[in-house]
Amino acid sequence: MHQSKMSVLASAVCAVSLLATGVTSASAQAQRQTEVARTPVPLGALAPANLAKPRPKPPFDLTGTWQHDGRANTWRFVPETFKLTPQAQVQFDAGQKALKAGGVYRDDIGQCWPSGMPLIMTRVWPIAMIQMPTAIYMISAFENSLRIIYLDGRQHTPADEVVRTFDGESIGRWEGDALVVDTLYFPGHHHWLDQGGASIPASDDLHIIERIRMINGGKTLEFAYTMTDPKSWEGEWKFTKTFNRHDDVDITEVECLPDLNSHLPATSSTLNIREK
Repeated sequence: MHQSKMSVLASAVCAVSLLATGVTSASAQAQRQTEVARTPVPLGALAPANLAKPRPKPPFDLTGTWQHDGRANTWRFVPETFKLTPQAQVQFDAGQKALKAGGVYRDDIGQCWPSGMPLIMTRVWPIAMIQMPTAIYMISAFENSLRIIYLDGRQHTPADEVVRTFDGESIGRWEGDALVVDTLYFPGHHHWLDQGGASIPASDDLHIIERIRMINGGKTLEFAYTMTDPKSWEGEWKFTKTFNRHDDVDITEVECLPDLNSHLPATSSTLNIREK
């Protein structure tokens, strides 16, 4: 009889304990839901409330149409001397072999893959740039590629949440008379630093820092690049590119269609080496 009473008592204690655990769990869940509800939803770059936030006046406004100055080889992003990683060296050697044979090695751009950063900045077509307090929107006449540089103080998206893109995620901040832009998160496939010459892949570890200044009385933009990609080359690659203002040019709609590129070696040559 005594044991039976003890069993009943133990069962009751257990039930109370389970009930308390359930209450605690429900309470914790409710607290988490409250915390989530209180967490502010990030404002989009064009949200009126974001645009209206007080900010220091930027040193310049680059709104306008700009084009790379076009001097010989200044559109390239491969230095005269460099040391590649073994995996990138394989690609480079294959590209050189195809070039000497009169072929084309993985000309993805000719097959309508995006050129991506940094190549999109120095194509032979102009770029329309629209500067807002919270972001700069760049629309290239080449494939209408869209690049956005966020200026609203946001941080880079966590690596496990970001959607990687060919132009990457660009976060800008003003430093003195310059705009410093930090760009990360590239896809790591069909993305090159150069094609038709030095076939050097841009990996998903590519990191680009740009320091942008307006010079020459507002007629010229100067971009100083520092690029690293430990999966493709050793050390830093540095370049300075200049862009001139063109007030008599507009950007129009452009679509890259493979059938319209049928005359290009990338689509027509029997020596074209494509990615399998």
